[in-house]
Amino acid sequence: MKNTRQNTLYLTRGALIAALYVVLTQMASMMGLSSGVIQLRFSEALCILPIFMPEAVPGLFVGCLISNILAGGVFWDVIFGSLATLIGAVGARMLKDLPRKHMWLATLPTILANAIIVPLVLIFAYGVPDSFIFLVLIVGVGEVISAGVGGYALYGLLANSKIRWLN
Repeated sequence: MKNTRQNTLYLTRGALIAALYVVLTQMASMMGLSSGVIQLRFSEALCILPIFMPEAVPGLFVGCLISNILAGGVFWDVIFGSLATLIGAVGARMLKDLPRKHMWLATLPTILANAIIVPLVLIFAYGVPDSFIFLVLIVGVGEVISAGVGGYALYGLLANSKIRWLN
């Protein structure tokens, strides 16, 4: 009985994270911030969640996949953009045991994965004429703001909360 309850909780939390990722990305999209060369997805702050719960990893991947489909991304963008988020989420999960004062490092896998993969998608799938290094810097700045600053702020809120279901 307990295993069924745990599986249901795992699936529900993962689905809620996916839905929240989609909603936050759509909000950024309404402001023209979620796609293109300059990207500032509020949803990337959620990429810190895998340090609290493993179900955030598939939830973030599915949420990003749905968001990229809704944004009308080409096939390669949907696949590789979503894989960048998956790589970042897995990387964050692997860093879950960092000392609290170094927990900001758990945002780095998301920042790096997106800063490297998204420019390649922009160049090869969309034909963006800018240089790879320039795109890495532009996408990287957006990720530092959304995943780095936003993710670390979310970490601070959750780590100091009394929410029982986080672990």
